Amino acid sequence: MSRPEFPRTILEFQATFGDEQACLDYLFECRWPEGFVCPRCKGRAAWPISTRKLWECCSCHYQVSLTAGTVLHKTHTPLHLWFWAAYLMTTATPGISASQLQRQLGLTRHETAWTMLHKLRRAMVNPERTLLTGEVEVDECQVGGREIGRRGGRSSTAKAALVAVAVEVRGKGSGRVRMTVIPNASGDTLSAFMADTVAAGAIVHTDGWMGYAPMSRQGYDYRPRSQRAAKKVGDTDPVMPRVHRAISNFKSWLRGTHRSVSNEHLQVYLDEFTFRYNRRSTPMAAFQTLLGLGSQQAPTTYRQIVAQGPASSADLT
Repeated sequence: MSRPEFPRTILEFQATFGDEQACLDYLFECRWPEGFVCPRCKGRAAWPISTRKLWECCSCHYQVSLTAGTVLHKTHTPLHLWFWAAYLMTTATPGISASQLQRQLGLTRHETAWTMLHKLRRAMVNPERTLLTGEVEVDECQVGGREIGRRGGRSSTAKAALVAVAVEVRGKGSGRVRMTVIPNASGDTLSAFMADTVAAGAIVHTDGWMGYAPMSRQGYDYRPRSQRAAKKVGDTDPVMPRVHRAISNFKSWLRGTHRSVSNEHLQVYLDEFTFRYNRRSTPMAAFQTLLGLGSQQAPTTYRQIVAQGPASSADLT
């Protein structure tokens, strides 16, 4: 038995996942595409306990929850609302904010919508994802903070967060992207980002910032190009256009959909943008991928989410 096909239109989605049982059936087929397998004794026979959304092994009587270990773990929100949240989050071009999700699903509490989206965001990073390869453009940007009186370059802005960004070169277009909040733009910090993001042997393009200089000793084909020097000699070719385009798209998306977010929660919004950007050619399949990734992540509670930082009004949009 293979994983069930994903609906191609919103009407098909509504018909396919119209009630709780349909969602449970889908989760069962995704978790056990070849039929039930008991995680304790490997038994192949089980019966459902529908009142508790469990399956009990006929051999050892071990009870398995279909939502255990996923973003749906111990949820009190109906499954069909979770499915709609994942669908709207992954298929709508600009994504969706908590305020929009609350209206769309008719949720009574804004915090419910906010928590659902944050839990889904934390399921978007595949722990087994591979490093970027080939040619890669790398740069940093500042997100948030007040820009009044800013002099340009790497001068800091009040309360701004620093983000490192890497984008694969695919001809004239872009491949995969990676985005990570970093504490500073020092050589040690950028070297660590590169080691976690880009495979050794890759051709790496950066600007002339000296913080990237250690990369020449990390096994990369390091090719810096100063934007200022290029302008002085009349070189009009854009320097690292792909990474700058990704940064611009991220900032436009953040302002347009979420207005702004606190620095404490910024990384999960970067993860959402990365997830959606890397699956921009297959947005309908992103829903399946999101649930699949959720089974590889430890479930996150509301307390864990809010403990990461203040649930400010900006975060609750």
